[in-house]
Amino acid sequence: MAPMPAAGARAVPIFIGFTAAFSSLFYFLIARSGHSGGPFVNYIGCRMWCPGVAALVTCKCLGRSVSTLGWSWGKTRYAVVCYLIPLAYSAVAYAAVWLTGAGGFYNKAFLNLVSRDLGLGAIRDWLTILLYFLFTATISVIMDLATVLGEEIGWRGFLVPELAKRHGFAATAVLSGLIWAFWHYPLLLLGDYHPATPAWFYLPFFTLLLPAISFVWTWMRLKCGSLWPCVILHAAHNTFIQRFFDPLTVYRAKTPWVAGEFGVALGGIALVLAVYFWTRRHEVESEAGFGAAS
Repeated sequence: MAPMPAAGARAVPIFIGFTAAFSSLFYFLIARSGHSGGPFVNYIGCRMWCPGVAALVTCKCLGRSVSTLGWSWGKTRYAVVCYLIPLAYSAVAYAAVWLTGAGGFYNKAFLNLVSRDLGLGAIRDWLTILLYFLFTATISVIMDLATVLGEEIGWRGFLVPELAKRHGFAATAVLSGLIWAFWHYPLLLLGDYHPATPAWFYLPFFTLLLPAISFVWTWMRLKCGSLWPCVILHAAHNTFIQRFFDPLTVYRAKTPWVAGEFGVALGGIALVLAVYFWTRRHEVESEAGFGAAS
């Protein structure tokens, strides 16, 4: 296929168009069924691969090699740091939830289910939590890599470097974060992926959260030139929040407003991280070609 005219300027709209087109099928299925999938059909997992497929198709349309998406591993220390960052901010966020009484520690009913699955008989609760953490921090993160890879090929593999050709670090982080947030809107409004708080709270909050947390993802992608640290970052974020800390939390009236991916605890930490990585923007903006349109 011959490259499209003015390919550089049109790259982002083409990518967004393909992403919207591919995602619309799964949004329809989610809206029709009323849920994101069950044990046999994973609509949300399929949807998560739509940005990745869109990036690959866009590269084909633009006559680009898919090698431009950042497949090289890069320096291992960035991968390790990207594993630890979500663990750290999740622990801080949920510690704040538990210590303030906005949510309780720990959910005994959930722990009983874990203990039953472990099948080790009557063991102490602290040991059950430890064993569950070890399984979550290893095999669960690895399992989540398969789905988040689809998103990261699109958002950080293609979109972030493309925006960085024309914008500075902060604008790249905010714009990519907003696109990422808007892409979630049909899922939030039509499916079951949303908290118990009203839409007037969680929708604007989520729209601010993703641009803030994107400062971390964007910095890592531009610093190491690889999408893999971002894949690990994304998988660790989803796993530690959704599979470990949140199920261990006893939900009370205030908990949905404070805990989880839609709670103010994570939002506050995301803003702190955004400021921190913004202060280190010179480390990525000094890279050759950053902010210079091709």
